[in-house]
Amino acid sequence: MTPQFSVIGLVVSDLTASLAFYRRLGLVFPDGVEELPHVEAELPGGLKLALDTEETIRSFHAGWQAPVGGGRVALAFRCAAPAEVDSVYEELVGAGYHGELKPWDAVWGQRYATVHDPDGNGVDLFAPLPQ
Repeated sequence: MTPQFSVIGLVVSDLTASLAFYRRLGLVFPDGVEELPHVEAELPGGLKLALDTEETIRSFHAGWQAPVGGGRVALAFRCAAPAEVDSVYEELVGAGYHGELKPWDAVWGQRYATVHDPDGNGVDLFAPLPQ
């Protein structure tokens, strides 16, 4: 048997804040899960994004320490058009999330931007540029 890639897991310091952020990006989490220790959203292609509180991780890994620094994990959301990269970026920054990299036309042919989720994980927004 070959293992199948199935879940992307993030450890979050504030589940409610993380749910609000990822819901703004269109992910669907069940209503009323803000007090749960573990929640999941179905992603296209059958993958799942799982959010676990720090307390959940410590419940089975007593020595776990939150990492210092960021930049080791990034999620990317494809937008329908370059203008949507700009509007989603502005909406998230306007809602108080940190804009790490303002929208720009990348040399690899995409409109690209990066915001940080509540735990400082990079979340890229991109769309192909017209040919």
